[in-house]
Amino acid sequence: MGPVMVVSLLLGLSAGGVWWWKQRLSSETPPSTAEQHATAPVAQGPGDAGSTAAAPPNPPAPAPAAPVDPLMAAGLSRASIRVDGPLETAVTAAAGPEVGPALAQVVTRTLVWWVDVPGDIRRGDTLDVLYQVRPNEEPLVHAVRFTSGKTGQTHRTYRFQPEGDKNPRYYLPSGEELELRLENSPLDDYEQVTSLLRDGRRHKGVDFKTAVGSPVKAPFTGIVRRKNWSFRFNGNCIELEEVGGKHRRALFLHMDELPRSLKVGDRVNMGAVIGRSGNSGRSFAPHLHYQLEAGDERVLDPYESHRTYRRSLAATQRAAFEAEMRRQDGLLGTTLAGG
Repeated sequence: MGPVMVVSLLLGLSAGGVWWWKQRLSSETPPSTAEQHATAPVAQGPGDAGSTAAAPPNPPAPAPAAPVDPLMAAGLSRASIRVDGPLETAVTAAAGPEVGPALAQVVTRTLVWWVDVPGDIRRGDTLDVLYQVRPNEEPLVHAVRFTSGKTGQTHRTYRFQPEGDKNPRYYLPSGEELELRLENSPLDDYEQVTSLLRDGRRHKGVDFKTAVGSPVKAPFTGIVRRKNWSFRFNGNCIELEEVGGKHRRALFLHMDELPRSLKVGDRVNMGAVIGRSGNSGRSFAPHLHYQLEAGDERVLDPYESHRTYRRSLAATQRAAFEAEMRRQDGLLGTTLAGG
């Protein structure tokens, strides 16, 4: 073997030894942290073999709450009315045919304390009415705002029941009752006057809405002239003729059963209880019909024959009433009907 072959053989053995040494070192050295992270297997759930698990999506943002209608929350409705013809037509157009005719009658009971109906109702008059629809009953009016061309004023009234009072009533912003009361009235208390001579219904008397059994008193000293005539229409009834004075006659209709002790020809003193209110005869709800006639049978208006007055809220009730008035004004809205 020549020298050249010996040198070549030695160089080849040296290179192979270096390669073997590097391979041994690489197999004994642990992988770096970065390499561990790069090669770490990704955890997979059942059924996710061969795919990378995705992050769960963000939940959708909740939908904004629907605004609460304050009228609906209060169980009330509002009608904004401009009069361009008959009052009932205007109210029906605003409230609908199912409620409108009855609502017009109920609203009229408030309007008659400000103007004559229908004579003083003019085109362009406006009404805002806050009311409650009740099954099988007439609508219940809570507040009325009336702008009158006749008076040139905006009139307002609110239904309110003072603490301790038996009945709710309608009050003016001043704290006075809307309705006038009669001195020497046949009833000490009642809920509402539901009919007057000047309300356009051609009714001959005043109807007081009151519970069955309310004491009925003689408005003057008089003689009992009749009992229970035309029972089908009048129900239990009494006619009382005034002793002296103007010789007026007072008729009380739709009463409860009359006391047997009360007889035709009896004399009764002013303020004496002659019976109790009822719902007899042609009557659709408990009330007392009170009718006055002159000696010649002319129908008289009790609100012209009696002295009248208005009651006011006690000072202790003012704060509660004003709070209720603000609440109802808010439900009525600040803009007048058609305005």
